[in-house]
Amino acid sequence: MQKRQVEWKWQWERLSNPDKWMFQEWVYPNKIKHFKNKTMIDCGCGSGDHLNLVSKHCKHATGIDLNSCEIARKNNRKNKNVAIIQGDIASKKLDEKFDIVYSIGVIHHTDNPTKTFKNISRYAKKNGRVIIWVYSYEGNFLNRTMLEFLKSSIISKLSRRTVYVMSLAITSLMYIPIYTIYLLPLKFLPFYEYFQNWRIIGWEQNKLNVFDKLNGPTTHFIKKETVSRWFNKEEFKKIHISPYKGVSWRASGTKI
Repeated sequence: MQKRQVEWKWQWERLSNPDKWMFQEWVYPNKIKHFKNKTMIDCGCGSGDHLNLVSKHCKHATGIDLNSCEIARKNNRKNKNVAIIQGDIASKKLDEKFDIVYSIGVIHHTDNPTKTFKNISRYAKKNGRVIIWVYSYEGNFLNRTMLEFLKSSIISKLSRRTVYVMSLAITSLMYIPIYTIYLLPLKFLPFYEYFQNWRIIGWEQNKLNVFDKLNGPTTHFIKKETVSRWFNKEEFKKIHISPYKGVSWRASGTKI
């Protein structure tokens, strides 16, 4: 079982992730309207903001998280069709099975992403849909090397308050190149596609994205071949795997 990580509780006590447009981008080609009258589970629900989005459409929603259940419960206290349980999504066994199982931006932060995926896929009913979004190995050379080195050697030793202040400064400074050089058709620049979103989603979401990358104590970058093994044709049908903004994979499949 994975250890609880106080970094995530600190993050979700102070930041939120309510952007509906962003969520719909991550679960593509699935749509929130497809959740209508379905049972679903959010694996690694964090602050519970995504549960707030989908609970208005689904029959019943369950959130599972190891580190921030009380925060998710507080943020969903008005949603009578939402239940939050504490558990490690890499190992927690559930008796109930669901029409939709999704995990957005969480699997790559677990100790063993393959083990985690295999476990949450067991939560899906036959003909249930499994939806994930993970950081990609491809397109993330600078994050995999420079950022992860800085995290392990320096950032992880700092207080969360200091890291938060760093994230504010970095977010602010990034607007300079993003609204100058990245407006030019220079597609060879690193993160060229990714930075297109900065001009769409706004300050709060950008701040969260930066802090999340600095704060996560464990981060894996997942290769396409790994995602393809997860969504193999022996266990899934109607498989979709696509890159998102050159830095992540969005993938889904229906359990056979």
